[in-house]
Amino acid sequence: MKFLKYSIVAVAALCVATVVISCDQKLKNIDSGQLKEAPAQVVENMNASQTKNGQKEIRMFAPLMERYDKNSEGVAYEDFPKGFNVYGYNEEGFLETQISSDKARHTTTGNDGAEKWAAYGNVVIINHIKRETITTDTVYWDRQNQLIWTDCYVRMVSPQGLMQGYGLKSDEMARNAQLLRPFNSFGIVIEDSTRVEPVDSINFIGPLLP
Repeated sequence: MKFLKYSIVAVAALCVATVVISCDQKLKNIDSGQLKEAPAQVVENMNASQTKNGQKEIRMFAPLMERYDKNSEGVAYEDFPKGFNVYGYNEEGFLETQISSDKARHTTTGNDGAEKWAAYGNVVIINHIKRETITTDTVYWDRQNQLIWTDCYVRMVSPQGLMQGYGLKSDEMARNAQLLRPFNSFGIVIEDSTRVEPVDSINFIGPLLP
């Protein structure tokens, strides 16, 4: 019985040692490889906004954000693997522009912290004031110069008709979006003087009550 007792203790000690060695080996593997590739910060259901002089300028929602520290080239970035929605407000505080996509990345480079965004997959840009919708695959957004552009196929739909082509450049609010290489576009001519323009349903709050 005494021998059996010591044997059980020895086996248990050996098992514990094996587990410790195995865990230690896994930790070393993580430290050497996977840990360097892991995000420094993960945020779920991110909801952020930017204001200027008390006025809302930009609001953004993303289901998931993964932040990565600067690499050897001094570039830090945030990935949005589940996409995002960005809402831009005009000087009067009304929602004017909305951008959504399947994926996105925000990159910060240089000592001046220059910001650039890239949106990928089913990119939709809506200017609610102009009632214009732009769809494409990839859009780049330079916040420092307040520009958006792409070289991909672009489709623009507005009350004036449909335009399509390759390449687009615009201000960041999509107020003056221009196709670089348009083709097969058509317009809609309306000569009815009694026609009433539709109401901006996004910002309309209804008539003032007496």
